[in-house]
Amino acid sequence: MTTDTPTEDRFEALVTRRYRDFAAYNEWANQRLYEAAAQLSDAQYRADGGAFFGSVHATLNHILVADRLWLRRITGSGDEPAGLDAILFETLAELTPARAAEDARLAACVAGLDAMTLAGDLTYSNVAGTRFTQNLAMVLDHVFNHQTHHRGQVHCLISGLLGKSAPPPLDLIAFQRENVASRQG
Repeated sequence: MTTDTPTEDRFEALVTRRYRDFAAYNEWANQRLYEAAAQLSDAQYRADGGAFFGSVHATLNHILVADRLWLRRITGSGDEPAGLDAILFETLAELTPARAAEDARLAACVAGLDAMTLAGDLTYSNVAGTRFTQNLAMVLDHVFNHQTHHRGQVHCLISGLLGKSAPPPLDLIAFQRENVASRQG
């Protein structure tokens, strides 16, 4: 395998595009997962299936809670839910547009970042009040990984309730093949 040494401009474009692509993947995966969750009965949606937050309902709420907390830490604006297990919306019908709005907010946040900002530090407090200072790129890596982690739990819960073929694949490579690679052609 041969590679060219990237120029500074090309490297910056690659670094900043990574987060825009992750935000687009995030939105794509959430839309697919929410469509699968819509196939559940209300009882299935709320059933404790043994995931960390128990049910599809609680886990989807948790993902939104965490995103709102992180975006508030990063941007200084937005809602600040009271706890990691807060139920922000009682129904999937209410949660779905809130999820879409938060995905758009996350995409807008990363769209404006440059390599210098990504390399800078973010100082924030967690829900327990402990202060941390971390590189913004590392924080964003966590934000996107956190969603992937809990989406995997929801995917497993839906698979257990409706069968393995009910939820669609959420693999990053599937998104890339559908979206990112098509932009390069």
